[in-house]
Amino acid sequence: MSNDFRLGGDLTIKRLGFGAMRLPTNSFHGPARDPETGRAVLRRAVELGVNHIDTAAFYTNDDGSVRANELIREALHPYPDDLVIATKVGPLRTPDGGLQATTDPGALRALVEENLKGLGVDRLDLVYLRIGGMEPPPHGESVAARFEALAALREEGLIRHLGLSHVDAGHLAEARAIAPVAAVQNHFHTDKRDDTEVLARCEEAGIAYVPFFPLGGGLSDIRGDRIAAVADRHGATVQQIALAWLLASSPVTLAIPGTGSPSHLEENTAAGSIALTAEDLADLG
Repeated sequence: MSNDFRLGGDLTIKRLGFGAMRLPTNSFHGPARDPETGRAVLRRAVELGVNHIDTAAFYTNDDGSVRANELIREALHPYPDDLVIATKVGPLRTPDGGLQATTDPGALRALVEENLKGLGVDRLDLVYLRIGGMEPPPHGESVAARFEALAALREEGLIRHLGLSHVDAGHLAEARAIAPVAAVQNHFHTDKRDDTEVLARCEEAGIAYVPFFPLGGGLSDIRGDRIAAVADRHGATVQQIALAWLLASSPVTLAIPGTGSPSHLEENTAAGSIALTAEDLADLG
């Protein structure tokens, strides 16, 4: 299976990328991480061959003093020609540091412009419309008006490709009737495999399927006897096998593990060289 993917039909990226959520802080709450360490992690990721970075303007510590988009710009701008930066809009930071999804299509232009400014670019490579929070995707809730607003910004030239995040198959079909969908970012990992319908639709259409929290995100413990046995067989960590499994699960699946640690970055990136056997995949279920 290829290590490359053609995003939107015209952007060639490595299937193992990097998620920037944990650069400002370890979660959406807590103390800020050292910005220089974050910049060093980003530079090292690119040195290791990563050319797909996933971010968002709302990836920031509570007081907004450390922002993922600004770290990316400071570390990597002017950007390498092959670097693809994906971002997402929809959620807004609340005064208590939480997130609240907006359903107002008119608010999306300002959010896109915030990402353009933070990243220091004239056009965003990929923008996901993120709906809902961490609860199951809001079944039956229309995304049409919001996706039409992003499609209009795409027509203006502010966005190259459009994506969806935290959606079900109905949302995907509704959006595809409006404009091309290049990627879907949903919750999926070795211990959470209930999004098979959306994954199948993406595979049929050649749409990138990009799991968020590919290592559990601190919400799930992906460790278990079966994955540990496969890890031992390869002399690898459980986390590396979890990433290798995602890449083996479908030719359209990408992985964007996030970290603020240089050592974890090296470990995650090395997972791209692990080739799981048929026996491994059978053991993982």
